[in-house]
Amino acid sequence: MSPALLTVAAVAGLLIGLSLGALGGGGSVLAVPVLVYALGESPGQATTGSLVVVGLTSLIGAITAHRAGNLLLGRGVAFGVMAIAGAAVGSKASSLVPGPVLMSAFAVLLVVVAAVMVTRQVKARARSREKAPSPRTHLDEPIVTLRPFSCAWGRAAKVVVTATVVGLLTGFLGVGGGFLIVPALVLALGLPMGKAAGTSLVAITITSAAALVVRAGTAVQPDWALVGLLTLLAVIGGWLGARLATRVHTDRLQTAFTGLLLLVAAYTAVQAVPAII
Repeated sequence: MSPALLTVAAVAGLLIGLSLGALGGGGSVLAVPVLVYALGESPGQATTGSLVVVGLTSLIGAITAHRAGNLLLGRGVAFGVMAIAGAAVGSKASSLVPGPVLMSAFAVLLVVVAAVMVTRQVKARARSREKAPSPRTHLDEPIVTLRPFSCAWGRAAKVVVTATVVGLLTGFLGVGGGFLIVPALVLALGLPMGKAAGTSLVAITITSAAALVVRAGTAVQPDWALVGLLTLLAVIGGWLGARLATRVHTDRLQTAFTGLLLLVAAYTAVQAVPAII
């Protein structure tokens, strides 16, 4: 591995980890563009390698969240299990799609993630100005009870649909989907934001592992040494990001990261779309 590749992988891994550690999500979507455009992997190799970066970083983050008391293991496992079918389908579909189409879809995803982050930021500022009370949580209210049987169908539908979409995205594009999981856990299960962010890491770990199992043994394999280095630096960056979040206002971090996502989305689109046309 050349010194230039080592440097790029180190910087990219730290940046991905910093965003995950400081903001609780979003950083994993940078792994595929970095692997393709900075480190020379094909889209198929990059989406497979990204699953390793996403899965292992999320696993380490989940352990940290558990120690901090910000993880509900049962709910994270349940969400992840529901997403496995989508992850399997997405992984199979990814191998059938041409590389330029895959990267164009990724550019769209980057814009969506940036839009979600901007929306959250605007809503958080509005709540702060209004000093509105936090919504009531229902941590102890199950979605389904057997004796007597009852089901909160609206909440159940939100969880199932979101889990399926997250699984599809994880399998197809090699992303974690935390930007979808966290709102689903907040809105459907009533989890506080801190516990939702920690719990989502369990689901991301499970879906990433499921997608990797489906891809195991295929001809498209990434440079595992490169992926390992990226993962190691992402884990270190995640630890540094968690410390940074205690010193810098998260609004500033989120604004900077959103701008970075839009720049990467534009570059990805410029590179991918002409190849399709």
